[in-house]
Amino acid sequence: MKTAGAMTVVADENIPLVSEFFTPFGTVLTLPGRALSAEHVADADIVLVRSVTRVDAALLRHSRARFIGTCTIGTDHLDCDYLQSRGIGYANAPGSNANSVIEYVFSSLCALDIDWRQKTVGIIGCGNVGGGLFRRLRALGVDCRCYDPFLDTAANPALVGLGAALDSDIVCLHTPLTRSGPHPSYHLLGEAELAQLRPGCVLINAGRGGAVDSRALQHRLRAGDGLQAVLDVWESEPDIEPELLECTALGTAHIAGYSHDGKVRGTEMVFAAACRHFDIACKAPPRAPAPAGPARSIEVAAAASEWRQITAAVLQAYDIRADDRRLRRAVAAVEPVGRAFDRLRRDYPLRREFDYFSLPASTLKPAARQVLQGLGFR
Repeated sequence: MKTAGAMTVVADENIPLVSEFFTPFGTVLTLPGRALSAEHVADADIVLVRSVTRVDAALLRHSRARFIGTCTIGTDHLDCDYLQSRGIGYANAPGSNANSVIEYVFSSLCALDIDWRQKTVGIIGCGNVGGGLFRRLRALGVDCRCYDPFLDTAANPALVGLGAALDSDIVCLHTPLTRSGPHPSYHLLGEAELAQLRPGCVLINAGRGGAVDSRALQHRLRAGDGLQAVLDVWESEPDIEPELLECTALGTAHIAGYSHDGKVRGTEMVFAAACRHFDIACKAPPRAPAPAGPARSIEVAAAASEWRQITAAVLQAYDIRADDRRLRRAVAAVEPVGRAFDRLRRDYPLRREFDYFSLPASTLKPAARQVLQGLGFR
């Protein structure tokens, strides 16, 4: 059995600080996650991935790997039954990027000029992300309706049926992708469910693309009754359908959870799990959780309305419209769509979460200050 310092670690190049964290285990090799093959991991003791790499018998059939870590909240890309049958340890990073995805939702609504305080919000899937979104909205006094067949009202008092959740002004999907079991999420929103959405509804999918039937969604969007779709995930990614992107109000390249803070939390959690698995007393590298420096100050106009102060602050911290423009330019270019999609993820610019930003209280109207504090701003 190899000891710390003598192992081989093969990792997705999109995992931040992976070398800084895992060098104590041995040699760290980084590769594009979608291109990771059985040949690459044959001599690996540890394999580290994100959601674009399918980890199953095809990948590991000739590998000596003893630990698989996915620096993401989901595990639907891992064949957990296979890993267990082989005695291979594995871990994910539940909740690591939940806050990043929640902030993506608020940036979407600000970019579309949708004041969520006056709306009903349906949340489908109330795990780390959906549950966190529910708690934040509820603390701000927003009317929420939650659908999650794996929870009961003791866990979430706002639980309703799927139809009631769909009958909302804003509908947010935060489900994993499952195709079996008592409540599969694959095509959870098909033609019949999409037809239930109100005219003028905003549909945000920052969970898994396969939870929505993309052809049915495209057909509904072309109906022209004011439905707006915000899609971060796509059923056919990375080869997304340009026609569906054209129909969306906002489209992004599966980057909702790509804040620097959230990605580093994921690396940190998987590193700790690897240490436990190998019973090795490794310490996380001495470092700041993100690039050093004081909190960035945001200015808002004192004379602006409370809603304009909220949108100004949110969009200065994270403006989803920049991600939307990048994706549309990439899809319109000569480069193959799938390659462009992955390049946007690989080269994603540094994005900080709201608690990195401070606001001068003296210029904020009381209601705006309350909302922005609730969203995490200093």
